[in-house]
Amino acid sequence: MRALLIAVLIVFCTADRMWAADQNGYLTVTGPCNLTFPADHGSHPGYRTEWWYYTGNLASETGSRYGYQLTFFRSQISPPGADRHWPKPTSKWRTQQIYMVHAAISDLSAGRHLAVEDIVRGALDLAGVARDQNQITTVHLKNWSAKISPAMHALKTSTDSFAFDLQLTPQKKPVLHGEAGYSRKGGSPDSASCYYSFTRLKTKGDLTLDGKTLAVEGLSWMDHEFSTAPLEPGIKGWDWFSLIFSDGTEVMIYLLRQKDGSYNAASSGTFVDPAGSIRHLSREQFKIDVLDTWKSPGSGGIYPSRWRLKILPLSMDLSITSNLADQEMQTTASTGVTYWEGSVSLTGTAKGVKVDGVGYVELTGYAKDFDAPM
Repeated sequence: MRALLIAVLIVFCTADRMWAADQNGYLTVTGPCNLTFPADHGSHPGYRTEWWYYTGNLASETGSRYGYQLTFFRSQISPPGADRHWPKPTSKWRTQQIYMVHAAISDLSAGRHLAVEDIVRGALDLAGVARDQNQITTVHLKNWSAKISPAMHALKTSTDSFAFDLQLTPQKKPVLHGEAGYSRKGGSPDSASCYYSFTRLKTKGDLTLDGKTLAVEGLSWMDHEFSTAPLEPGIKGWDWFSLIFSDGTEVMIYLLRQKDGSYNAASSGTFVDPAGSIRHLSREQFKIDVLDTWKSPGSGGIYPSRWRLKILPLSMDLSITSNLADQEMQTTASTGVTYWEGSVSLTGTAKGVKVDGVGYVELTGYAKDFDAPM
């Protein structure tokens, strides 16, 4: 997300989605996405960047606690139609799509964070996205995969450091953020993404660490987002919160941080009630204060590590604390972005009633200004 690409050249409109082409020919989001499922669990070629993002908090039968992340990224390296100019015959290695994966385990009981990454072409079945006749969408990179069906998500990854095999059961329908999934990230209409989440996924499965396989269970969150827009000028990064509460509610908030320390007016959020109904939260409806920080010995970035969050129309007053200081991701071999992606715990009150919960926080632009496409 760098400075926003210049003007829209061509605008298209269909009954269910609005989009445009940027100056380089990529599609951009310019209006309500009106996502439909299971079709929109799949890939959206034509947009430069897309991700399928899973995070969660798990515990073993003995009470050991873990956070986990599994993220698949798709990056389109040439605009739609560029493949028409490829020489014939076309090599099987040629592709417009690059896929990347980040995975991590936060071993909270042992105080360690393990992370891995990979990047491959979307060719020769090394990586890609497909939907079968049973309406199951599979996102994969080598032997890492996320399978999304109407009833369950199944995650598998195996690395030299860890492995997990998890089954995630949605407790609520997908949540469309913003306006029917049209999530604004700045003042311009095409500074936006299409964005939805599964905000509460009951999770069970196996986690392998240090050669031992443990049965684990807990709660997970899934984000799926696609866009072409970079960040608008003056925005250096964002803080993103996914919070799952003991009273059956969830909150997503993202704060677009400007270089002067203020938050961009497009910062917003979503509240989800126990029945799955949503309420959009505008920037003026919540207040957040950083109470403590952690400095990375690797990148030198100084990250928030404890927050107080107030959501005014919901009478929520929350204390959010990272469960492990060092949950930094340095992804020099794939996206090239250094960011903090970590498990957090929360306590507080909602309308005077005590609540607690778990969540994940993502922090970008602290080691250096974030300058990759959204």
